[in-house]
Parts: sequence; structure tokens; C-alpha cells
Amino acid sequence: MEKLLVGITGASGAPYAVAFLRVLRELGVASEVIITRPGEEVLRHETGLSLKDLMELTERLYREDEISAPPASGSAAYRGMVIIPCTMGTLSAVAHGAARNLLQRAADVMLKERRPLVLVIRETPLNLIHLRNMVLATEAGAVIYPAMPAFYHRSQNIEDMIEFFVRRLAEFLGFEVRNLPRWGT
Repeated sequence: MEKLLVGITGASGAPYAVAFLRVLRELGVASEVIITRPGEEVLRHETGLSLKDLMELTERLYREDEISAPPASGSAAYRGMVIIPCTMGTLSAVAHGAARNLLQRAADVMLKERRPLVLVIRETPLNLIHLRNMVLATEAGAVIYPAMPAFYHRSQNIEDMIEFFVRRLAEFLGFEVRNLPRWGT
């Protein structure tokens, strides 16, 4: 079974990460998670979930200081990696090849191995440094996938907006997602 690596940082947007992991499980896609300490704090604050709760949504959970864990090596067989949400600090580390923890190292591995790396940024407003880092990360092979809700499917609540976003993300990664609302239908 293919595995997708999911990184969770301390940017606001933990509900996106939780919803994405649930969709992956629903689609039969194995996942492993790397979470940073700030990511754990934001997860608890925004969703009320603990690491124990998160472990129920994934096959394996790593902390950022486990630098010798499998995701640190290109020999680990991951289909790709999604960092959701992605802090501007993590974006900067990816853009400049300056990995300081397991999550950033795993992102660097995805780039060197030419595997998909998707950065779900959520920051606003953006300054010039953020924009330049997005260009550098894109030039290195990453995809910037801003956490921007769509409105054409007429969501009834925030959960619907999050669900639509993460399903579109899964489809973008090449997974078959059924019953996804389409523009003009």
C-alpha cells in the first residue's frame, strides 16, 4: 500500500490536517505524520485533540526531533508529502534547504527524490519574504497550495468548506475522490 507523509506545523489550520487524515483513511491511503511541538499545541487548541487522538488517524506518528526516523531518508517509500498547515518558517526552511528538524528534513528528501511536496500555507497577509520563499520553493519542485476555501459548491458551514478543500487536495495528489462538487454542475 502506498504511504503519504503528512507534516503538521504550528500554523493555524489544524482542522485542515485532521480532515485531510480522515479523508486519506476513507480513501484507503496509508499515512504517517510528523508533527512539530507548536503543531501539537495548535492541534490541541484548535481541535481539542491530543497526540493519542491523532494516532488513531494515521499508521505512525513522529515528533520533529526524531531525526533518524525513516522519513529522514530517501530510501523510505513515500508517495509524497503534504505539510498541512505549513508555517512561513517551514516554508523558508524548505525554500533554502535549511532543514533543522525531521519535518523539514523529510520535505528536503521529497525534493531531492523528485517526489511530490505540497505546502498548504495559511498565512495572511503575505510579506515580500514569504512571496520570494514561495517562488524559491516552487522552483525547487514544491507546490504551494494555499488554504483558500471555495464558495461555488455552497458550503453550509466551516466543516463543509474544510472538507471540500481537503478532498480537492486529495484529488490533486492523484487519488480518486468520488462525489466532489464540480464547477458548473
